[in-house]
Amino acid sequence: MKPQSRPHHYAPRRRGGGIRYLLAGSAGIVCVVVCLALLFHLWPTAVRAGELPEDTSSSQGESSTSSLNQITVTPTAEPSLSPEERPWYLRLVNKDNPLPQDFTVELTQVYGGQFDSRAADALSQMLEDMEEQGLSPMICSSFRTWDDQAALHQDKIDRLLAEGYSQEEAETEANRWVVPAGTSEHELGLAVDIVSSEYQILEEEQENTPEQQWLMEHCQEYGFILRYPEDKQDLTGVGYEPWHYRYVGVEAAQEIMAQGICLEEYLS
Repeated sequence: MKPQSRPHHYAPRRRGGGIRYLLAGSAGIVCVVVCLALLFHLWPTAVRAGELPEDTSSSQGESSTSSLNQITVTPTAEPSLSPEERPWYLRLVNKDNPLPQDFTVELTQVYGGQFDSRAADALSQMLEDMEEQGLSPMICSSFRTWDDQAALHQDKIDRLLAEGYSQEEAETEANRWVVPAGTSEHELGLAVDIVSSEYQILEEEQENTPEQQWLMEHCQEYGFILRYPEDKQDLTGVGYEPWHYRYVGVEAAQEIMAQGICLEEYLS
């Protein structure tokens, strides 16, 4: 009897094959466990050594915040304006910023003087309020033409020469009190000399009159400043005049008087 043939695709089972598969799988599992153990062991060391980022999202956030905190914002400074470009009430007039000889301004009569029409109401109101307080203010000088200023300046020089000053000394001293034509705020129409009607002498003692005491305390409420303070002569180039007031507008006047500065400092 012939032995039965087996299908050609049938592979005879070899003994021990299952055991080999089991051992191979176990070895793979052991390798994975060992790798995880090594990784777990080495991770803190790597972090401490700086080789691995411990918390990148947190550190990046902190770094961004730190960078923002370190940014210094520098404001863009506005370009300095020329005297002609500033508002009319803030125009600076001095030896470095003279007026042209053909400068003109519309004027209004105020208490016997002439003043820039745009600020005349402010001056009038200030003087009226002083009178209501029982004071006696008087305008002794307001707007001057170029020729007026030139004549006053030359007269001051002549008087100093008569006192024995040299020509150079006389001009230097005169410039401290009666500046040359074109450099006086009186020509601008925004400056006024106010004195007490009971004491009309233009000297330092004028500051002790009730009128000047009131003006030094309240002038900024009307847009005026004491233009030539005693401690700013090196900046203004003009001696102390506790009677000379300049209109600059209420906002600027309040800042200037509150800070104890002069117009040159405010506009610098």
